[in-house]
Amino acid sequence: MSEPRLPPVRIIGGEILSDRRLLIDGAFVEGDGPPRDVIEPSTGEVHVSWPDASSAQVAQAVEAAARAFPAWRDRTQDERSAALRAIADDIVSLRGELAVALTHETGRALSRNGLYVDMAAAVFRQYAELARVDSGRVTPANDPGQLSFVQRVPYGVVAALVPFNYPLLLLTFKVAPALAVGNTVVVKPAPETPLSLQILAEVFSRHLPAGVINTVRGGAEVGEALVSHPAVDLVAFTGSTAVGQKIAAACAATGKATHLELGGKDPALVFADTDPELAAEAVVWAAFLNAGQVCTSTERVYVHEAIYDRFVDAAVRITEKLRVGDPFDAATQVGPMRTAAGRDKVLRHLQAAREAGADVLVGGEPLDRPGFFLAPAVVTGVDHSMDLMREETFGPVMPVMPFRDEDEAFSLAADTPYGLGVSLYTQTSRLVERALRELQVGTVWVNDPVVDNLAAPLGGMRASGNASELGPEGLDSFTRPRRVHWNLDLVRKDWWFREE
Repeated sequence: MSEPRLPPVRIIGGEILSDRRLLIDGAFVEGDGPPRDVIEPSTGEVHVSWPDASSAQVAQAVEAAARAFPAWRDRTQDERSAALRAIADDIVSLRGELAVALTHETGRALSRNGLYVDMAAAVFRQYAELARVDSGRVTPANDPGQLSFVQRVPYGVVAALVPFNYPLLLLTFKVAPALAVGNTVVVKPAPETPLSLQILAEVFSRHLPAGVINTVRGGAEVGEALVSHPAVDLVAFTGSTAVGQKIAAACAATGKATHLELGGKDPALVFADTDPELAAEAVVWAAFLNAGQVCTSTERVYVHEAIYDRFVDAAVRITEKLRVGDPFDAATQVGPMRTAAGRDKVLRHLQAAREAGADVLVGGEPLDRPGFFLAPAVVTGVDHSMDLMREETFGPVMPVMPFRDEDEAFSLAADTPYGLGVSLYTQTSRLVERALRELQVGTVWVNDPVVDNLAAPLGGMRASGNASELGPEGLDSFTRPRRVHWNLDLVRKDWWFREE
């Protein structure tokens, strides 16, 4: 049974607002840039066509955030936290509408999108309270009559660039902590997924002073104008490693701070002491959640040769039975990929792997229906000469490779420039300890893959980024430390220069 679709105009707080508008300096304004079609991934049809922001509007948004920063920074923490709690309450009240918008723009199943709306509200509530707890530390002074302490102070204007796969949730990971500690923000969603932000912009306008948060919309040109604006103090970006590296280079030229959560090629290691059928259920989930479009998706699977055949057989059986279809249908487990270009990349990886000798045991072909659907694939006969095992695929593909012993398993897992996460399936604590010691990754999951915890950080190492989101670490990421050395009285020091 399918749910109703999103209307083009909504009423919030008794006022009719146009979905096409940008929020700049507390006012909703029409974009001055060229129109951009937002394609619905489950149909391949245009859902809405909205104008982008112009470069002048990007500058206006940043300048509004810069003007608003001193007053927002100087608000009491109680006031800032109250605003975040009010935003969370509105998100909950708009749960149904936000879930429908996310389903239209991402193609993800409606049932899961409701959970992500709940999580977004929880993130705002968490940072409303965490920001009340700690803003620095007192350090031992050098001498009596002195105070020494470290403040955590906001950066100023934060540019938040949000990807298409989790446009609401990953926005909150940046916006909630940034606002909580006194930053102001300019948000740019991915050009494919502006719908949920439009609803949030209406919420923000009700609870935040003008200019504290602003929204712009568009593609690479808008992103470049935002990143390069001299009044932006921190660029917070989630997306591909290639784009993140360009942002890092641009920011390095001016010394601008970056907060980068980038791509991954996460391995799963399935050891011989594990139930292969149960592990297959977990790995299939981790590989095909959100049609494989998760930065922490399992993209490489290594299974001990003693249980390899049983694992592969189980994975194929489960994958064959996955219900791929309309994300508004309650029975659907896997929806479409977000873009035709993303699906084409997956198909190129699969074709190259086939030509190099790999076997696609199930799936791997576009569905014969409108939209960007791709049947989830299990692939064997792979090795590390293939792009499928080395480059981020970002789609519903699960390549599986056997290993002989733990040394080979850890060597294969480490053979990547990425460092986002790793999943282990084992009952042997020594193997977990070895992973913690040897693998340069931001998250280690043991027997329970691709699970976030709002209280713990999410982030990567090496080519997977330099940032932490969630937990207290996520709050600290939007502040910088300031050392304060205070001699309570002006007293001459023996080492000062003086008249002889």
